[in-house]
Amino acid sequence: MRLRFVCGLVAALAPVLAAALPLSAQSTGGDGYLFSPPKATFSLRGGFARANASSDLFSFVTNRLTVDRGDFSGLSLAGDLAFRVHSRVDLLLGTGISTRVKRSEDRDFIGTDDLPIEQRTTFRRIPMTAGVKLHLRPEGRTISKLAWVPSKVSPYISAGGGMMYYVFKQDGEFVDYKTFDVFRTALKSTDVSAMAFGAVGTTYSLTPRVGLNAEARYEHARGALSADFRDFSQIDLSGVGLTAGFLFRF
Repeated sequence: MRLRFVCGLVAALAPVLAAALPLSAQSTGGDGYLFSPPKATFSLRGGFARANASSDLFSFVTNRLTVDRGDFSGLSLAGDLAFRVHSRVDLLLGTGISTRVKRSEDRDFIGTDDLPIEQRTTFRRIPMTAGVKLHLRPEGRTISKLAWVPSKVSPYISAGGGMMYYVFKQDGEFVDYKTFDVFRTALKSTDVSAMAFGAVGTTYSLTPRVGLNAEARYEHARGALSADFRDFSQIDLSGVGLTAGFLFRF
């Protein structure tokens, strides 16, 4: 699954990068410069999202099934659209997705047919955010009325808030720990909750319009659980993401 995800990401980025690279040679800029500072940037990154998985639902699942807390972390995709409002400040809009599907077995019991009691757990998070991006040094410099040169390296920090949609789903066979009966079912919980984030990153310019972008981001959120998981407190949706990809200036 991870290999298919990476291949899909590369396939998605390739035409975008191919289309963006010639822009630096068009009439909107010259060799190593633009005619004016960019009004907006778009960043598309892929990476890994580590889930905290610290609420009691995750503790129950890891105690009963062959699942560890690290199994709720997985590959991620993130995109940000930034609008320049000051030489060092951008208004930031973003979204992303991280998903992990884990197959497991009951740790303590097997079926009457002497086969493992198997199930599958899906954990998906989709943040939708708005915030502010602060460049720690000038993103570039104006050397004349008709030339703007990007900095080779441009570090930044960002922060903001928004909403996070999540899906927690389990399907397969389970044990009723009161009667020890084995039953098959599908359990699911979804919700949208408030969230906050903070990030630090940097952009390395390849051309006036294209750069490599790497970012570390912490997201904090907790969501309500549906009736299928009514015996548990709110689910922990927080975690740290590390992503890298391309940034395009417009």
